[in-house]
Amino acid sequence: MRIISGQYKGKRINLPKHFNARPTTDFAKESFFNIINNYFEYEEINVLDLFGGTGSISYEFASRGCREIDLVESSYRMYMFIKNVISSLNLTAINPVKSDVFRYIKYCSKTYDIIFADPPYNLEQFETLPHLIFEKKLLKDKGWFVLEHSKKQDFGLDPNYFEKRIYGGVNFSFFKFNKK
Repeated sequence: MRIISGQYKGKRINLPKHFNARPTTDFAKESFFNIINNYFEYEEINVLDLFGGTGSISYEFASRGCREIDLVESSYRMYMFIKNVISSLNLTAINPVKSDVFRYIKYCSKTYDIIFADPPYNLEQFETLPHLIFEKKLLKDKGWFVLEHSKKQDFGLDPNYFEKRIYGGVNFSFFKFNKK
């Protein structure tokens, strides 16, 4: 895995052996950040990274100058891996939180400019994520929620959905508050 842009561009991060997650591909990650580049100023936003996994998305945001990133990961092993990477690269903008994502959402009192979620594709509560994010009002007025998912899921009927992008086997659905 590598960081593709920003201060740490090209930095390789070795994953632990027997890693049981599905990191976002470099192609999909680069395409996602190209979209974000056109709508947000990294230095002015705060980010919530749900189902942090390897921490790859948070490292990209931090490398590009984000001021505050909360990363939520439930696996102790991955949480410790993320903490070690943060420490070794001195990524002080990232605040790792070891918690169940649904518990975190339930008790979160902050708002974010961007919320990114890359849950396991077979997660039982997968389809509820957009609703929970908007029900808890976790996004700022012009904020975006971005959900990575398989081609099997379609969120086009969600009232806050506004766009879908496909990069190989990776699908991103974009949501923002619909003021209708």
